[in-house]
Amino acid sequence: MAEPRKRQPDADVIVVLGSKLSPDGRPTPSLKRRVAQAVRLFREGRAENLLLSGGVHDHPTPEAEVMAAMARDAGIGAENIVIEARSLNTLENAALSAAEMEKRGWRRAIVVTDNFHLPRALFTFRRFGVEVTGSAAPGVRADMSVKRIAAAWAREAVALPVYAVRFLSGRAKRVVGRE
Repeated sequence: MAEPRKRQPDADVIVVLGSKLSPDGRPTPSLKRRVAQAVRLFREGRAENLLLSGGVHDHPTPEAEVMAAMARDAGIGAENIVIEARSLNTLENAALSAAEMEKRGWRRAIVVTDNFHLPRALFTFRRFGVEVTGSAAPGVRADMSVKRIAAAWAREAVALPVYAVRFLSGRAKRVVGRE
């Protein structure tokens, strides 16, 4: 009997965008959901690598390091994990992840983040030349109150046009040194 064919990957890499850690350094529900979604996609054969993007905010451990530990605990091999631990915002996530991808000859990515953040994340990654699709981490309604979800969507409604203006003016790429 023939062996089942392995799924052809949709992308070279699954990029997981960070989310601030709890003050004690533990992953927040948002970060847990994002990593869990990336692990699901990896196991489905959608890509053979994870790129975990997130730096240091209120805790001295980079978000990407915490995400890497979670991915390894879920059975993802260290050889399939790339860590980008300097970015502090979506613009830097995209710029620094695009640079990591370029080093490895990767062009296509699946970006994992929360549903309200996905439009801005995809817009930004595309501006850095990445062929990108998105995958929203499920469970936002279980983690966040309706008030917090509404505030997140409102923030993104302002942030996306701000990012568009930054790119149109050329300031976005200057900020991250990717002119």
